[in-house]
Amino acid sequence: MFARTQRLTLRPGWIEDAPALTAAIAHEAVAFKLARLPWPYTVEHATEWLSQMSRPGEVSRVILAHDGGEARLVGGIGIHPDGDAHEIGYWLTPDAWGRGYATEAGRAMLGIARYSMGLKRLTSGHFIDNPASGRVLAKLGFRNTGVVMRHCLAQGVDKPCATLDLDLSEDEPCADPERMAA
Repeated sequence: MFARTQRLTLRPGWIEDAPALTAAIAHEAVAFKLARLPWPYTVEHATEWLSQMSRPGEVSRVILAHDGGEARLVGGIGIHPDGDAHEIGYWLTPDAWGRGYATEAGRAMLGIARYSMGLKRLTSGHFIDNPASGRVLAKLGFRNTGVVMRHCLAQGVDKPCATLDLDLSEDEPCADPERMAA
């Protein structure tokens, strides 16, 4: 399954994406914001991840940006089973930060969660030292539920992580800030 937005394509990753995936994610600034990413990250890690079969109830996509004509891999996003819930997670390469890509890709994945996967609830989390991710999740309609300690594989330490929840049976969050103000 693919998703297309105004500026992005979300699609399954292919083995041929390994060099581009490595170039996009292999930044300390990215690795230290994620729970499960090994560090340093190599093309072998990318190849292994891209060759894995999805588990039931799991959707993982690479994010391709179309700004400037040619599509380039700028991130990844996925929904993964997490106990009795499903968790959404995402990352972007540093030169794609601050462009609204995470929110745009997140809205597309919420549509997949609601309409293709039939999910009623999603969870997410972000390390406290990554408030930008918290702002993205708030724009998507997630609500804070607390703080837990979560392991960061890249740093090899447990860090405080904000936990969030989204009820997908509620109305979708408004995408137009002017409509929200009216």
